[in-house]
Amino acid sequence: MRRSLLALFLLASVALTAASILPPDADGEEEAVRAAIEHYFQGHATGEGSHFEQVFHPESKLMWMRDGAFNTRTSAEYIGGARGVPADDEADRKRRITDIDITGDAAVVRLELDYPGALITDYMSMLKIDGRWQIVNKIFHVEPK
Repeated sequence: MRRSLLALFLLASVALTAASILPPDADGEEEAVRAAIEHYFQGHATGEGSHFEQVFHPESKLMWMRDGAFNTRTSAEYIGGARGVPADDEADRKRRITDIDITGDAAVVRLELDYPGALITDYMSMLKIDGRWQIVNKIFHVEPK
């Protein structure tokens, strides 16, 4: 009985110590970042560029490697490519946030877009500009299935 109480006390102490050293969600910033990324996800799900416009900063760029060559595109070009309709295989597509790292007004968000033909990993650099989180750069990798 005494050992059980000691073990319970130690477990509670460890939990309280861990909670005190883990950074809290500073004023809901993680939720705000997630809400911004939801616009990006909705842009993909619906094909509507207006969702992308809500989250990409006008000066942002997208960068990726294809066949060993560096490629870049402006967010305006990316948004302009939105077709306005969902992809034919939209029901089979999955998107999720796998990691969020926030420091002050800067954040990096890692996303996975699991599509029937490819697994895409996006890394979004975000800044809180004029009170809202915006994507300022996107780099990504496409892994064909």
